[in-house]
Amino acid sequence: MFEKCQEVSQWMAAFEGKWFIAGGWAIDLHIGEETRQHQDIEVAIFREDQSLLKETMSGWRVHVIENKQLRDWDQLEQLEMPVHEIHAKTDVQELEILLNERGGDRWVYRREPEITFPISHMNLHSEQGFPYLNPEIVLLYKAKETRQRDEQDFEKIFPRLNEQQKEWLKQGLIQCHPNHPWLEKLLL
Repeated sequence: MFEKCQEVSQWMAAFEGKWFIAGGWAIDLHIGEETRQHQDIEVAIFREDQSLLKETMSGWRVHVIENKQLRDWDQLEQLEMPVHEIHAKTDVQELEILLNERGGDRWVYRREPEITFPISHMNLHSEQGFPYLNPEIVLLYKAKETRQRDEQDFEKIFPRLNEQQKEWLKQGLIQCHPNHPWLEKLLL
């Protein structure tokens, strides 16, 4: 179980910054079991740590997504907003890295900088020891363009969210997606 997360943990072992498994894998790590097939695996890091990432990904083919196009990442280039997605590949490995913003001791939602989260509370680890992004943050990202797998993730994780997590997600959705269908459950 969680073999892909184990691989990522090995790949990221040399990374000296803070990192978290993100996306659907983060949801499954919080639940404690693989609940569905995953197409890829994402890792979240802070934008300020991208130079550390370049060192860690030495030997990988590294590209960024800019204006929905894949392009090479010049190793001297510092990626700025709105660029936030990096793809790294070897012949047998592939990883998507998502740059996250921070302001002081708070994580900052790149789509709405008024939405923040204390970094000190972003220390979630699975039973296997894998760091993962808080599920309420993952769900806020998934809410923008909700797909079937995102609905599945929400349904699986919702009963496992505590009241504080539900409240944070509810406030984020009200601010960013006030008509989102997940609010029906969160407003009960």
